[in-house]
Amino acid sequence: MEKEEQIDIGKIWQIMKDRKKVCSAIIGGCTAISLLVAIVWPPTYESTTTVQTRVTGVGVSGAAAAAAALGLGSSMSSPTLSYVELMKSSTVLQPIIDELEWDEDEKEFLTPENFAKKNLKIENTKQTNLIKVTAKGKTPEEAQMISQHVVDNFLVLMTKMNKETQSLLVQFLDERIQDAKKEAEDARQKFATYQQEHKVYSPDEQAKAAVAKMTAFDDAIAKMEVQQKANQAKAEGIAGKLGDIKASSLQFNINDNENILGLRNKIVGKQLEIVTLRQQYTDENPAVVKAQEQLKQLQQSLDSEVNTIVASKYTTLNPTQAGLIQEQIGAQVAISVAKASEEAIAKRRDDEEKKLQNFPQDVLEYMNLQRDTAIKEGIYTDLVKRFEQNKIQQAMDSMDIQVVDPANLPFKEQPVWPKKKIIVLFGFVLGIMSSILYSIRMVKNRE
Repeated sequence: MEKEEQIDIGKIWQIMKDRKKVCSAIIGGCTAISLLVAIVWPPTYESTTTVQTRVTGVGVSGAAAAAAALGLGSSMSSPTLSYVELMKSSTVLQPIIDELEWDEDEKEFLTPENFAKKNLKIENTKQTNLIKVTAKGKTPEEAQMISQHVVDNFLVLMTKMNKETQSLLVQFLDERIQDAKKEAEDARQKFATYQQEHKVYSPDEQAKAAVAKMTAFDDAIAKMEVQQKANQAKAEGIAGKLGDIKASSLQFNINDNENILGLRNKIVGKQLEIVTLRQQYTDENPAVVKAQEQLKQLQQSLDSEVNTIVASKYTTLNPTQAGLIQEQIGAQVAISVAKASEEAIAKRRDDEEKKLQNFPQDVLEYMNLQRDTAIKEGIYTDLVKRFEQNKIQQAMDSMDIQVVDPANLPFKEQPVWPKKKIIVLFGFVLGIMSSILYSIRMVKNRE
């Protein structure tokens, strides 16, 4: 068998030697054709832009809101991977397709999805917060334009979506600010009228001390009311982004969940403890600082528990929408916790007020009006602060990504394709294979 194979190979080799002109012509022809193909093949250039993403810290995630609004979702919840999907969306790519100087027939059936597959490579580098946008073009300038415009259009999209999301929150906060302002003005006017009518402009030292002692309750109640109003605005803002997807804490029986109830009661108890401490100490006191840290840990545990319950309910929903729903339910739970805390603090305050019954009626009324005015003004001031914080966040959210390496302009002499040496080598090998097949056929014909 081996001998026959050796004889056959020998015959093939002999045929190739006898017909070396023909074989050389085959090899030379294939090589020449491949060289011609390499020369006439339209060149393709690549340009790469590297960007770094950041996660915004306040309010609804910009990536999640945009992805949910556009109906996009990733199998992974990483914000960076959501950005990658958003860069392939029609909103980002269609303006680029329209700008290309290609034949209309070529562009007519070119969809953003096909364009992304053929001309773009967008990847998250080694699971970091870096994204590389590599674009292919027929000219160096076109490749650079596509790569740069993907990033530019994405920034425009994120700025628009973030502003819309924050604008909803700002709008709801603004409405509550107007209500709080009116309540503060009414309380201030009522207090001033009482002073004028009863000629009581300043209580005695004992009354002042009693008022100062009650300030901790008043501040805590004002804080709880602000938390309720701010979280209500947040929940309504997210609801506006979710559209037809409705969610509420009632759907998850969160208010009846033993773990949630236990954590809520602990938070309420800790709030009361902090109020009691603030009657005696400043915020810098170690006891107050420790209690604040414990409160923060309890709130984090509550958030985690809520997210677990929501995640178990929405196992099939895409992560961007699930993330928004988690924020919405979290805001609703925060409202109920703040309300329970306010009621508990108000009850404790009422108990403390009973100790002030020995003061004259006009002084008691003066103190109540003064404190009510302080509460209303505190609510108004805190809401304005939150309003300004969200306006600042609205401006910051346009900077979700930062360009690390701008799109490069490829050298005209260095296209990524065609690789002339590779194509010519392929043609040369194809020519050798063709000449061998030709020789085998000649051997079979002689036999």
